[in-house]
Amino acid sequence: MKASDLFDLPDSLSRFHASFSADTAPWEWVASIRSALSTLDFPSLADGHTQYPDGLAVSGSVHIHKTCQLPAFGTIEGPVYIGPDCQLRPSVYIRGNVIAGRGCVLGNSCEFKNSILLDGVQVPHYSYVGDSVLGNRSHLGAGAILSNLRFDQRAISVKTPDGHAATGMRKLGGLLGDDAEMGCNTVLQPGSILGKRAIVVTGLVFNGYLEPNTLAYTREETKRVTRRDM
Repeated sequence: MKASDLFDLPDSLSRFHASFSADTAPWEWVASIRSALSTLDFPSLADGHTQYPDGLAVSGSVHIHKTCQLPAFGTIEGPVYIGPDCQLRPSVYIRGNVIAGRGCVLGNSCEFKNSILLDGVQVPHYSYVGDSVLGNRSHLGAGAILSNLRFDQRAISVKTPDGHAATGMRKLGGLLGDDAEMGCNTVLQPGSILGKRAIVVTGLVFNGYLEPNTLAYTREETKRVTRRDM
């Protein structure tokens, strides 16, 4: 499986092109976030916010585009890069090594850590996103969780169309393809992959690989869908 099977790096994040190859495995994007951010000269970046609301605690190397909406309170720990036209909502907690593209929603009481949000991602309410990649226009319903650590803390393997693959990573959350969706109060087990336009229904705990254009409505049952079916 290649990253391009799930998502494409948008123009808003073109400065990171060298770090996130379309031909590499998608979980390698997660492993490259820290080094990608280390290539930035944060003080030289233009068009960023220079002042923050008093209740928004910001530390470390942080760039938030000046067109972003900022909350009255929350916590942001760098390194963090937030692209244009994003919304950061009250009580957001951004816990380092986070990259977001254009027009993302980083929502109310949501926590983000070591993750990439491509363009138009919506995570509006009460979610945890750790060690993950959220594809363009992907959406998490309220309370959706991307679990990133096995109970036994062993290295995570992933299921792909080509079989199982060892990642060598102790922490790996979800890899969501473009336009994938998770319903309210869903949980992805560590290393789960949703193909493009795949959907996990409300309240489901999902593990493994969900094919593109497929809806998972129980742990064992899926069906092929198009947006017109919904």
